[in-house]
Parts: sequence; structure tokens; C-alpha cells
Amino acid sequence: MKTTIPDALKQDLPATKWGKTLSATPVFMTVVATLLAGLASSEMTRGQYDRALGAQLQSKAGDQWSYFQAKKMRGAMQRNSLELLQAIGDIHFLSQPELQKIAPLPTLTLAPLVEEAIKAVETLQTEEEIATILQQVEDAVLVTSLKAAKENVQAYDAACAPLAQTLDQLEKALPGGDKAAARDLTATRMRLNSARYDAEAKLNQSIANVYELQVRKANASAERHRRRSSKFFFGMLAAQAAVVTATLALAAQKRSFLWSIAAAAGVAAIVFAAYVYVKV
Repeated sequence: MKTTIPDALKQDLPATKWGKTLSATPVFMTVVATLLAGLASSEMTRGQYDRALGAQLQSKAGDQWSYFQAKKMRGAMQRNSLELLQAIGDIHFLSQPELQKIAPLPTLTLAPLVEEAIKAVETLQTEEEIATILQQVEDAVLVTSLKAAKENVQAYDAACAPLAQTLDQLEKALPGGDKAAARDLTATRMRLNSARYDAEAKLNQSIANVYELQVRKANASAERHRRRSSKFFFGMLAAQAAVVTATLALAAQKRSFLWSIAAAAGVAAIVFAAYVYVKV
């Protein structure tokens, strides 16, 4: 947008600072309107980016919840099968010390605010309450929490690997035709697998919880940018109104009233834009 003042109108302006200010007002407010239009567009673009990011994170969270459900179901199936096996015959679990229990679940230490936000989600607090907590959590903190949760999964897989190898070796060493020994090994495997799947489900739940926080934070950021874009747009309209009014003031015989309107609209646009930029 480019605003120029006809030479005929310039000649009517008084050769004073007030006249120079009046002549520069349309140009200045055009610049303000252009800047506000750019800010509105920028905020809308950032809001769209955050929406897309939230959708991607929601997909990843959904994958983790699917893993969580699959692990829980596998654990339940192992327990049900073990109970059925015990019901049809005597079971003697293998007595090797390394087969008495699975590896302990790694401890996941999260920032206090992250734990508070997860608890708020689990206890079904309102979106406003959850958003208030997440506003205090830096994105880097969530990234670090997610990395720690994934490292716990890898560490637990590594800790359970020797147990699986031991069971495989025992299965290969079973004498052929010894159904009782095979049944005892199967029962031992089922008991350990049931506990391992339950532990892995908790690890997947921890990852999903952090993803859920990232989703909510991204959506809250997108909504904030949308609001800012809308308000910057209104500020741009006010600045454009100031441009039109100031131009009319130059062309009218009674310029004082129109100039006052233009000045008020321009000041209001600038103040409103500054407020949105800093506070919203």
C-alpha cells in the first residue's frame, strides 16, 4: 500500500511543524497498517504451524497409548494362560535365581511442574487449569522429559534381554519328551512375561503422558497466536481508518475535527498493537 499527497493539497498546508505532521500522517499510518498486517499474517502462520505440530504429536501419543494397551493385553493373556495351565496340572516354577523376578522398573524423574501437569490430566482437571500449569513449563523441559522416558524403555529392554536369553537356552536344553519340564518352563516364561509386559506398559504410559502434554501445549500456543492475529488485524483496520481520515482531513476545509479523529484512531491502533504484542 502506497499513499501520496497531491501537490495541490500540500500547498494548502501551513508551513509549520503542525502542517508537516499533518502531511506525514497518512504515510506514517500506512506504514503502521502494513506492519500490523504483517504481524497478523505472521501470528496466523505460527498458529497453523503449532496446530500441525500438535496433530503430529497427537499421532505419536496415540501410538504410545496403543503400545500401552497392547502390553496390558499381552500381560493379561499371559496370566490367563498361566491360570489355565495351573488348573489342568501341577506346576513347578523353575528355581534358578535369575528366573525368580524380572528386572526392576527404571525410575523416571520428571520436573515438578511436569508431574503436576500429568496429574492434572489424569484427574480430569479443566483445560484452563492444565494450560495454566503448562504455561510455566518450557518446551525444552518437555523434550528432556520425553528423552528420559524413551531412555528408560531402552534401558529396561537391555535389562530384560539376559532373562529372555536364559529362557531360550533352557528351552533348547530340554530333553525331548519331558512334558512336565516343558510345562514348568512354559509356566515360568508366562509368569515372567506377564510381569514384564505390565512393566513395559507403564513405560509406554510415561512416554504417552509427556506427548499428551506437548500436544496440549502446542494447541494452547496455536490458540494464543490465533487470538493475537485477530487483534493485530483489528489494529490494522484502525490504522487504515486513520489513513483514510487523515487523507480526508487534508482535502476538507474543516480539518481540525477530522484530524482529531485520525489522530485518535492512529494512537489507538498503535497502543492496541503494543498491548497485544506484549500482553496477549
